[in-house]
Amino acid sequence: MTDPAAVIAEKGYAALGAERARALFDPAGTALSGAAWEGFVASWGDLRPDGYMADGGRYRLRRHAILTAPPGAPLVRAPDGPHFQATRYNALNGGIDRWFEPVLPAVSEGGAMKALLEGARAVFDRLSPGNSWHVEAHQFRIEARPEEAGKPTPEGMHSDGVDYVLVMLIGRENVAGGITGIQVDGKEEASFTLSAPCDAVLLDDRRVMHGVTPIHPLDPSRPGYRDVLVLTFRKDEN
Repeated sequence: MTDPAAVIAEKGYAALGAERARALFDPAGTALSGAAWEGFVASWGDLRPDGYMADGGRYRLRRHAILTAPPGAPLVRAPDGPHFQATRYNALNGGIDRWFEPVLPAVSEGGAMKALLEGARAVFDRLSPGNSWHVEAHQFRIEARPEEAGKPTPEGMHSDGVDYVLVMLIGRENVAGGITGIQVDGKEEASFTLSAPCDAVLLDDRRVMHGVTPIHPLDPSRPGYRDVLVLTFRKDEN
């Protein structure tokens, strides 16, 4: 398997199909399959509305957690706190502290989340070794309704104001759209769709801007949604 850290160093991002992502993050095959994975996926059914949508949208549900780790030590859950993005990174919803319902302890302490957190950290440690990390975990569900498209990135093409990002698809149900676009060093680089559970992309947020097109229900009579996990890693300078 090509080292994703080397790919990110060269290109600014690495897109991983589900099979490669599982092999990278769960080589034992116990965390991203079977009961552990099924329980992890089911937790997306218990997210809470995002009350900070400046566009008035009702399509985003989420939960949030903060984790920290000094060099060489395990990532541990930190006290719950707000999510903040400067307006230069999020002109739509940034500039304020946003408090979201926390990720449930059973989810953050479960095997799937731990495998993804530590696996992503291992990749990013190879790119930037010796750091203390401030990590934020976001569970997102974007809903698509006949009267309202779901917008995975309502702020448009953006960076997150961190050092590195993992985005993993948890599932898609009855939706069209949701195409990921990548710009590297200000130039259009790639577009692709995270379509299978565990499809993922890892980003050098200092070089890469990313965005996702709106989603629409294929069958307007049935619920449509797109579930993703986003993990952001920022060097903790404190």
